[in-house]
Amino acid sequence: MKKIARHVAVAGAIALMLTSYQAMAQATPPPAPAAAVAAEPTPEHTLVPKISIYSEYEYRGISQTSEKPAVQFNLDYSHSSGIYLGAFASTINWLKDYKKIGAIQESSAVEVDIFGGYKYEFVKDWTLDVGVLRYEYPGAKALPSLPKPDTTELYAGVGWGPLSAKYSYSIGDTFGVPNSVKSTFIELNYSQELFPKLTVMGQIAKQTYKGTFFGYNNDSELTYTVFKAGASYDLGDGWTVGGYVKGTNAKEANYTVLGKDWSKNRLVGFVSKSF
Repeated sequence: MKKIARHVAVAGAIALMLTSYQAMAQATPPPAPAAAVAAEPTPEHTLVPKISIYSEYEYRGISQTSEKPAVQFNLDYSHSSGIYLGAFASTINWLKDYKKIGAIQESSAVEVDIFGGYKYEFVKDWTLDVGVLRYEYPGAKALPSLPKPDTTELYAGVGWGPLSAKYSYSIGDTFGVPNSVKSTFIELNYSQELFPKLTVMGQIAKQTYKGTFFGYNNDSELTYTVFKAGASYDLGDGWTVGGYVKGTNAKEANYTVLGKDWSKNRLVGFVSKSF
């Protein structure tokens, strides 16, 4: 209501100014037009590094750090044409735990992602985003006859205002799950600045695993829905803080390792600095 009141007050002030101007125009000739102020051009190249600390690194609702904190680094490059490239790195713990239970031969302490794509406005206020994302786990080595956790996905997304939807498609085995080629992740996201510097967000999505392995049905055992809701606040000078609640309906037994359910509902907090 306060925002509506401000808009009404501003509209009233503008109307009063226009009325006064029209009265003056009848008595005096109009002044010469002022020189137009040139709009600040969009940078051709943009490079943004960012460092973050999270209370837990979860991805698609599943803990990647066994419920422990994570340090992350992002490097995002974009061109005015719509082409973009980026890299992401984070500390992880899930492969260490997998090695402890004998599910992988050699673990990795980090995840490194490389991505690139093209994003553009195909009609007014509507954007299309297509690209490829590669997940790498340096040093990780699978057990004989099992796939490595490294994964490649193709994706396509569309956005309108605060809403966006995205479809990701795995072109090989997915995060070490055998015979899981063609697995998908479908997400619907909401992000909106509610008040100056305060942004709220929400997500509902579904991770689907395809294929079978010696009678184990990946879809019925590993597929799940995830939801998230939270907010972030811009502190200025590149600093942002925030938090959100995440949850899934995943089968607890299939996502519990060393007594920890990586899929359970949790509150996640973070602080980040962009340069």
